[in-house]
Amino acid sequence: MPDDKNYSHGPVPISARKGGLALTFVMLGLTFFSASMWTGGALGTGLDFHDFFLAVLIGNLLLGIYTAFLGFIGSKTGLTTHLLARYSFGIKGSWLPSFLLGGTQVGWFGVGVAMFAIPVGKATGWDINWLIGISGVLMTVTVFFGISALTVLSIVAVPAIAILGSYSVYLAITDMGGMSALQAVVPAKPIDFNLALAMVVGSFVSAGTLTADFVRFGRRPKIAVLVAIIAFFLGNSLMFIFGAAGAASLGMADISDVMIAQGLLLPAIIVLGLNIWTTNDNALYASGLGFANITGLSSKTLSIVNGLVGTLCALWLYNNFVGWLTFLSAAIPPIGGIIITDYLMYRHRYETFDRSKMRDVNISALIAVAAGVIAGNWLPGIVPVNAVLGGALCYAILNPLLNRRHTTDSEMTRA
Repeated sequence: MPDDKNYSHGPVPISARKGGLALTFVMLGLTFFSASMWTGGALGTGLDFHDFFLAVLIGNLLLGIYTAFLGFIGSKTGLTTHLLARYSFGIKGSWLPSFLLGGTQVGWFGVGVAMFAIPVGKATGWDINWLIGISGVLMTVTVFFGISALTVLSIVAVPAIAILGSYSVYLAITDMGGMSALQAVVPAKPIDFNLALAMVVGSFVSAGTLTADFVRFGRRPKIAVLVAIIAFFLGNSLMFIFGAAGAASLGMADISDVMIAQGLLLPAIIVLGLNIWTTNDNALYASGLGFANITGLSSKTLSIVNGLVGTLCALWLYNNFVGWLTFLSAAIPPIGGIIITDYLMYRHRYETFDRSKMRDVNISALIAVAAGVIAGNWLPGIVPVNAVLGGALCYAILNPLLNRRHTTDSEMTRA
């Protein structure tokens, strides 16, 4: 597709690559999300001050390492997550991760639209259905312009969220007696530290698996690695801190709810709107790339369709689909582990994007996804980490055994 500026069916050319600063804003726009604040609020009321920061820093460091690997591969090859999956899953086999990832992002888009409309409607008295329609259409229109629109939106949104949110947190902590009072808060319902780590990593491991979709535009792989670490280690940590401070001071995890309680209605609407807008547009963009891999159609067109579907179904998704989305998210971490493992084992193949050397379906990758889900849900430890490692280890063992003829061929030779 000569007019495909999203490069959904092939590598991003060098001429279309971007600098690290622009990509940093895009990725921070992805990680600045209300759901992370809610998780931060739960952790803030379940852990003491020391354990909270320890869980947030360790969990987001693990997320940063995981996404840095995927970012390196994406920038090195210029390929989307879904095209990278073709190497390990096969051309038609990659439809499974594309469907899981794309479908999950459409679902979260609809939930995000409702997450904006419902609190704003309650605070202002405006009709929630109208708010859903207007905000959903605006978010969908933005994604039509691709990575450039995501960059511009994030450059505006990220500083605004950081500044206004930090000011609100400062007011909240000051009102409760300062940092010493915050440090003295005793957890009302203590939670296990391993569970806390799982909550931190699980908060963004699904979207983190799509890191390659965005940082493939990076000029150098080293930049992509740095961008991923900044976005997930620093950006996601900031959202957790916002949520924890709000929950401790006013019993509200979402910084927008805190700001409304403080009488800062207009800043609250701005922060909530920008917060969800940036993440939702990233979700729509990634969903279009996923379904483009399955259908062969333009990702731009598919993103628009996905946005309209998500908008029309927003309230239903908000009320009924969150549990299903959480279930889908459990199947996603092994996909990233498999992509990373395949690249490390057979990176010689990634030097060219040659469809003729790719299998139709690689059964070992499909089995490895199931193994990763089982490892995540039934082995002790951190659920998302177990899922990633379980899928990666199973693939590393099974793929050479089940594909002996392929692994002895030159196209499967280790670099």
